[in-house]
Amino acid sequence: MRNSLPELETERLILRRITENDLHDMNEYGGCKEVSQFVSWETHQSLEDTKTFLDLVLQGYAQGESYFWGLILKENNKLIGTINYVTWNQKHRVGEIGYVLSNTYWRRGLMTEAATEVIRFGFREGGLVRIQAKCFLENTGSEGVMKKCGMTYEGTLRQAMYAKGKQHDLKLYAIIKNDNCK
Repeated sequence: MRNSLPELETERLILRRITENDLHDMNEYGGCKEVSQFVSWETHQSLEDTKTFLDLVLQGYAQGESYFWGLILKENNKLIGTINYVTWNQKHRVGEIGYVLSNTYWRRGLMTEAATEVIRFGFREGGLVRIQAKCFLENTGSEGVMKKCGMTYEGTLRQAMYAKGKQHDLKLYAIIKNDNCK
């Protein structure tokens, strides 16, 4: 299924493969310290930093190893973020989503809209039975997205990620197919 990553659509967004044409839009939010403060990657310092990341995503598509969508805002056809399955374990039928959104578009429900659609895709088309997500303790925005998507808090993973020079605790949320009434 990864070789034919489908385009998804919500009321306000198109979720599609990212392309080299998205480089500048991605750099715009990837270079923002406010956006990168609660993610594992460092703030992009240059267009080359963004291109390095973009090349990794394109390589993943070419190898059929990527469930990675760009979020395109219908009103202006601009890439405003990304959402992906960080992990997809078909044997256990479990996936984990991760996402990032330009701070210009925070608090509009756009990421909740995208995540709800990606969760729906994972259950209906992907055969998953459990989808989870994690966030740094301080990332109340991401935690809010998880809650609004119907995920349930399952606990705090202590010292679960090393990023930006230190260990971080992570909140774990999940939804199982039986929970998903959408």
